[in-house]
Amino acid sequence: MFILLRKIFIKDYKNINDPNVRNKHGLLASLFGIITNLLLFTFKLLIGILTLSTSIVADAINNLSDMGSSFINLFGFILSSKPADKKHPFGHQRIEYIAGLIISLLIIFLGVIMGYSSIIKVIKNEATSYNVYVFIILGVAIFVKLYQALFYGYISKLISSLSLKASAKDSFNDVISTSLVLIASLIEFFTKGKVRIDGYIGLVVSIYLLISGIKMVIETSNPLIGISLDHELVKKIQKEILSYEGVLGIHDTICHSYGPTSIYMSVHVEVDAKEDFLKSHELIDKIEHEVGNKFQIILTIHMDPVILDNQEINEMKKYLKVILDEYAIKGISFHDLRMVKGENRTNFIFDVLVPFDKKLNNDDLLKYIEEKIEQKDRKYHSIVKIDNDYYD
Repeated sequence: MFILLRKIFIKDYKNINDPNVRNKHGLLASLFGIITNLLLFTFKLLIGILTLSTSIVADAINNLSDMGSSFINLFGFILSSKPADKKHPFGHQRIEYIAGLIISLLIIFLGVIMGYSSIIKVIKNEATSYNVYVFIILGVAIFVKLYQALFYGYISKLISSLSLKASAKDSFNDVISTSLVLIASLIEFFTKGKVRIDGYIGLVVSIYLLISGIKMVIETSNPLIGISLDHELVKKIQKEILSYEGVLGIHDTICHSYGPTSIYMSVHVEVDAKEDFLKSHELIDKIEHEVGNKFQIILTIHMDPVILDNQEINEMKKYLKVILDEYAIKGISFHDLRMVKGENRTNFIFDVLVPFDKKLNNDDLLKYIEEKIEQKDRKYHSIVKIDNDYYD
């Protein structure tokens, strides 16, 4: 059914990497949410008013807020698809994250309102009137909300959309809350109002909404603050770059994401220093173009010439590998080793790469390296810059 909807409304629906196709998926999911939530709100509100059920009215209001969330998603996808301009040179895709954050805040707001209404009903111990139509409406609502959750979740995974993921979570919350309302309705119906749990069920649902809303606020806020790119994607890109003949190694990979399909990456690529400069430059240009197009990223490569036939440098490379492997914290590496040879002093200049999750004292590491290099030869000295490896 999901694929059928995509086929009907989206041309070239399989080309998810195309920003326009991705945007159409978001618009389809948003419009689907607006229509289904409007129908649910209308029917639930009528039933809730007729039966004087706080939980059903609260559930109807929840569907109204869900419709508002779908509108937020709709405008989010419309605005995020705007091309880059002078004020926003990296595009507008992060608006989609803002839409997801707003939806998360709405979930929290709904939880507060529903909790307040439920407490009032518990205090007043109000009775609720139910009939068979209530159970039919609630049963249909559960089915529709489950379908919504699955549809949102399906599209969110296809296009990596946090705002639709938030909507999927919200719809799944509704499945749980409406199921609890249905259970409460059945209990009160069959006990003829002797067991009044409608308010208590509403309170449980409100707590659940608050917890899930707070979790979604954290998840949708992280991309706005700035998070690392998916490690598996980075590893695939690095492997692709290393596959080119003439590439000796890579380091200093840095990634910036300005939206699900707006990714910028820079990396240092090592090439043989003896190779013709123009040939090496041509290779770098080729990699930038081909790899960038393949993974739909903006790739910038810094070319690092590496000396391969200097015995003293090669011996130092082997020695550095040994002493860093022997250090108390594992996973440390080095790159960009250069040698500046003087009459009485030889400087080895290089960068040391420390995995980001390894906590250490930089001064201790620098002292350790300096001492070990001087032990090898009193003329040797180190000039070291410590970097963090975010994609080890």
